[in-house]
Amino acid sequence: MEHLNQTRLIWRNADAVTFDVDSTVIQEEGIDQLAKFCGKENDVVALTHRAMRGDLTFRQSLLERLNIIKPSFMQIKQFIASHPIKLSPGIKTLITALRTRNKQVFFISGGFHSLIAPVATALDIPLENIFANRLKFYFTGEYAGFDEDQPTADSGGKTKVIEYLKKEKGFKTVVHIGDGATDLETISIADLFIGYGGNVIRESVKLQSSWFITDFNELVSVL
Repeated sequence: MEHLNQTRLIWRNADAVTFDVDSTVIQEEGIDQLAKFCGKENDVVALTHRAMRGDLTFRQSLLERLNIIKPSFMQIKQFIASHPIKLSPGIKTLITALRTRNKQVFFISGGFHSLIAPVATALDIPLENIFANRLKFYFTGEYAGFDEDQPTADSGGKTKVIEYLKKEKGFKTVVHIGDGATDLETISIADLFIGYGGNVIRESVKLQSSWFITDFNELVSVL
């Protein structure tokens, strides 16, 4: 009970909350949906599962998946225009509650900035609060790779972003919420890691989380 009370106190006192996006803020894995749109679903989903289990380094899985999909600039635009955002139940209420209490909200994702921007806009999160990977295109619009200098392009990238938020932005108490192996890595730097299993439950995350939830309303009620 004491541990639970301490955990809840950290949550209430957080001045910044960082969220994973795929399978956390939204119900899907964005890269899997993009692969499906581009007709490359089967090859990519298997790699996503391996990455989430931690069987591959994140950079390996990102490189391999993008080399399969090779999305053009036009395909990205068409995908965003035709694919409705599927927010996880309760996430809008939670983010509204956090912002009402003057807590800063950030998205840290191994997904792509271009796909996450519409999600942030729907939730009134400033685009500068997104830390994610960026796709590159040739002037013809063909896929040209991704920006390998982004911290989120590597394993441990989410940890680096939280470290940056603490050191450079001055946040004292940062809570991270996510569902996958790259989210677990933030345990070393975040003041609290909350595992989320509302869309998919990963046993490693469930076992190692200080607090594991399947319903965002649980977090709202404790605020």
